[in-house]
Amino acid sequence: MHIRPACETDAAAIAEIYNYYIEETTITFEMEPVSAETMRERIASISRDYKWIVAEDETSGKLLGYAYAGILKARSAYRHSVETSIYLDKNCRSKGLGSTLYQELIEQLKAMSIHTVIAIITCPNEESEGFHRKHGFTKAGHLKETGFKFGRFIDVAYYQLMI
Repeated sequence: MHIRPACETDAAAIAEIYNYYIEETTITFEMEPVSAETMRERIASISRDYKWIVAEDETSGKLLGYAYAGILKARSAYRHSVETSIYLDKNCRSKGLGSTLYQELIEQLKAMSIHTVIAIITCPNEESEGFHRKHGFTKAGHLKETGFKFGRFIDVAYYQLMI
């Protein structure tokens, strides 16, 4: 596996990974699949000031997953805090890839003088909550029935890591 910065040519593969979660899960509150062009714009926008990295298979070049950190809030006082996201190809979960990718992202955020990392997780989602706890995050808040997807209200938990 090779980890590198995301580039615009990754947009279609990233959209394909993400669209599975949009269409099949409540892990994201996004409701409609995103196009490669929309994803290309997101990569460019986030990569200007923050980090977006991908993991690819060294042999095939296939994208296996991605992680990024972006703006938490627009006001200047939040400039040392970020919100993170990580998505893996549905066939690559529970194999250690996510941990490798997330650890690299966190190291890059440390080098940027980021102080607080926030993960916003839909609940229940023991897999993601356990993953974040494993990486040193602690639960910082829980909002009940914050999102509505697939005909039901869904809670959201905030997990925080100080780096």
